[in-house]
Amino acid sequence: MKNRIAELFNIKYPLIQAGMIWCSGWRLASAVSNAGGLGLIGAGSMYPETLAEHIRKCQLATKMPFGVNLPLLYPDIEKHIQVILEAGVKIVFTSAGNPAIWTSRLKAEGVTVVHVVANEKFARKSEDAGVDAVVAEGFEAGGHNGREETTTMCLLPIIRNAVNIPVIAAGGIGSGRSMLAAMVLGADGVQIGSRFVTSEESSAHINFKTRVLQAKEGDTVLTLKQLTPVRLLRNEFFLELQQAEKRGADTAELSQILGRGRAKKGMFEGNLEEGELEIGQISALLKEIQPAHIIVQEIINEYEEVRKNAASWKLS
Repeated sequence: MKNRIAELFNIKYPLIQAGMIWCSGWRLASAVSNAGGLGLIGAGSMYPETLAEHIRKCQLATKMPFGVNLPLLYPDIEKHIQVILEAGVKIVFTSAGNPAIWTSRLKAEGVTVVHVVANEKFARKSEDAGVDAVVAEGFEAGGHNGREETTTMCLLPIIRNAVNIPVIAAGGIGSGRSMLAAMVLGADGVQIGSRFVTSEESSAHINFKTRVLQAKEGDTVLTLKQLTPVRLLRNEFFLELQQAEKRGADTAELSQILGRGRAKKGMFEGNLEEGELEIGQISALLKEIQPAHIIVQEIINEYEEVRKNAASWKLS
């Protein structure tokens, strides 16, 4: 499947597995890369030495390209950058910060840089900063999200019209049909997170995977808009946040409720009531735990089948 994203990363399919905290370790990243997509290690939940270990193991598990997702607001960002460069990683997806600060340094070391954005303004800023591509992540996505609450279907063509660099669609994509829809709207590739959370290779706790598979329409909500918006499954922790926001809690109180380690407690340790359970709206369509390579192949097979059938579609 030749296109700008496949050529940019030297991969078979323009399909990227999102670098999700507590879910995207070396096992998942290498499995997706071996299946023809681009696997990403999620550095946001890793200490520098942990990231170095995952990179080493991923390099042993695959000879195909893989990358690291790096939230720029992480406190040990300088150490993370050093680990990435020393390990020879050549693809970095950045998010949650200003790409202008680190892009030039990464690119000077031969790294391909992609930045995640949720609006046109930051897509343009990312292109000006010299990134090689942007991820246009819509409101449907799990985890941290844009304050504008723009859906993928609206955001994608807006960003496609705003920049000349390749655009990767994210948010609400978990099938070949949705991948084709994104490509029709102007995407050069797709980034998929939630469906890979429930893969066999995901490092998410089985309790969390099972809860995701039980999710129904409307079970996820965007919250913490005063801090950093995040899409969560409803549970006791979410209700505590919701009640605090309704009574007008300030950012200090919300930060205290959030505390430390909530995401680890929920997604990695499996505490479904006290933990933070980040997942996208597409969770309502997920029904089974599968190996990552099966997920990739199902998406690509459906994409090709629907694309071929689309040629015969008529309006009357």
